[in-house]
Amino acid sequence: MHDLSSITIRSISVSDMDNNVYLITAKASGAQVLIDAADNAPAILELLAQGAGDTQADAKPALIITTHSHWDHVRALAAVIEHTGARTAAGLADVPDINVPTDIPLEHGDIGNFEGFDLEAIALRGHTPGSIALLYRDPDGPAHLFTGDSLFPGGVGNTNGDQHRFESLYNDVVERLFNVLPDDTVVHPGHGKPTTLGAERPSLAEWKSRGW
Repeated sequence: MHDLSSITIRSISVSDMDNNVYLITAKASGAQVLIDAADNAPAILELLAQGAGDTQADAKPALIITTHSHWDHVRALAAVIEHTGARTAAGLADVPDINVPTDIPLEHGDIGNFEGFDLEAIALRGHTPGSIALLYRDPDGPAHLFTGDSLFPGGVGNTNGDQHRFESLYNDVVERLFNVLPDDTVVHPGHGKPTTLGAERPSLAEWKSRGW
């Protein structure tokens, strides 16, 4: 859990694929954003209930954002929508591949304004055509970046040996993340443990040379 000045970030790991599900709750308003309803709807609903304890206001699930369309990141999406009534968002190019209607197609640079915090969509094209990361700029500390399967500790996401897709993803990750965000930015990946841009930056040349 990350207890920040205006928001609280909670996460759980679900399924045998170690999918990370993230919840952001605004302390003052109770507005909640869920990132990747990957699997195990009961566990996700329990996460929302725990997040409700992070605010003195009434918790309000405002939006469920899907970082990309791969099946392992959307298995609980329909069930969580049914229970919460929350709206949905995903990268524009991935919308046709998600079997739940998307209310808000996201494009690079879109900013979602919630009651107490903003999230910026950053397109990272390559793992899927519409893969996005979500950026929270904490006014009192490091930024927090939710990267889905586009950036992990040790490398960018899988592009199945497709050199064009790898170059697209690598270039977006370098130009839109490493070239503009500080080293203390916390990276919350779609699977596994968090890292920082500073911890990964020395390996960029190695990633480029190996092609994955």
